[in-house]
Amino acid sequence: MSTESRFWDRLAERYSRQPVADEAAYQHKLRITRGFLKPDMQLLEFGCGTGSTALVHATHVAHIRAIDFSEKMVAIARGKAAEAGIANVTFEQADIASLDVPDATYDMVLGLSILHLLHDKQAVIDKVARMLKPGGLFISSTACLGDTMAVFKYLAPLGKALRLLPQLDVMTTAELRRGMEQGGFVIDQLWQPKRGAAVFIVARKPD
Repeated sequence: MSTESRFWDRLAERYSRQPVADEAAYQHKLRITRGFLKPDMQLLEFGCGTGSTALVHATHVAHIRAIDFSEKMVAIARGKAAEAGIANVTFEQADIASLDVPDATYDMVLGLSILHLLHDKQAVIDKVARMLKPGGLFISSTACLGDTMAVFKYLAPLGKALRLLPQLDVMTTAELRRGMEQGGFVIDQLWQPKRGAAVFIVARKPD
């Protein structure tokens, strides 16, 4: 986790000040997610960044455990929570790949703008399926660069070696969908606001 942590630590302050690239699409994803939330729900968000999404959803659920590679991202998120007076979100520096979670712990898991940054997305998808309760939801938003920018398959390793890019899985939407289904999920919704934009998926663990 240390390499990824250092990369995102360097960007944390700038990242926290950047506006959302597509505010309308972001708000639409929030509305879809909010439609599934209930007051007694326990959520996990991995790759939470500076905590904006977790804090938006916090008032609709019992508790959110939000984790991120970056210590500095987590510190900013904790500051936002304190400033907003939100106490039911726990922010932690942690890696989803090594996180120890008992089976059937969570009602929902959020993985937003993160699956394409993982070394082994299939292992994580499989792990999320185990940690969800039967009927639980895995909601994700993923950059599928393989659909429109396949050249990144060759550029990404060089960019990472030069510390200009993070770890990148240059996947296609079809590959992502297959990975979800291989993990045992049923895809209830798949939405992409425009070609090249992140792919938003609501995946359900069967009862």
